[in-house]
Amino acid sequence: MLRFYESFFPVVWIVFLLYWQIKAVNTKATQRLEPAASRLLRALAFLIVITLLSTTRIPLPWLYLQLWPVGLLPFWLGAAVIVASLLFAVWAREHLGRNWSRSVTIKQDHELITSGPYAAVRHPIYTGILAGFLGTAIALSQLRGVIAFVLIFLVFWAKFRMEEQWMRSQFGATYAAYAHQTAALVPFLF
Repeated sequence: MLRFYESFFPVVWIVFLLYWQIKAVNTKATQRLEPAASRLLRALAFLIVITLLSTTRIPLPWLYLQLWPVGLLPFWLGAAVIVASLLFAVWAREHLGRNWSRSVTIKQDHELITSGPYAAVRHPIYTGILAGFLGTAIALSQLRGVIAFVLIFLVFWAKFRMEEQWMRSQFGATYAAYAHQTAALVPFLF
């Protein structure tokens, strides 16, 4: 049973990443792509987060500070959050269809999608992935999980800001109206 608890979160993330890679194949041609420096910085941040979450050999003991007791409640609460949130991100990815890209882009014949999960929030993929990292942090119960969540939030915040600018320039008043009526990341809040 201990093996299940140790492997659950890595397996969920690996399955999610495999799905993400498979779905990346059939997208529209890119018309405009964000600079390589921002993509590289984001990749480096994700590498740091993966390292933080996947090893206990980093020689900084404060990273492993227990923030709340380890047990079944944080594990299952984190498991429920990660599964629900990553399924939300998958729903958003499927709904976005061929307009999707892992980088900030404008696609040829780019469409503004405002239905499905995009009716609840403008960036449901970010919402789902961020909540997935939150679920991981809850289950991990250590400071390194919270640090990983904050780092991913900052990375997505920078990407979100660029994407918002590009969508406003691409879709003008239509996007402005959509942004006015639809929260960015958390329904009814932000």
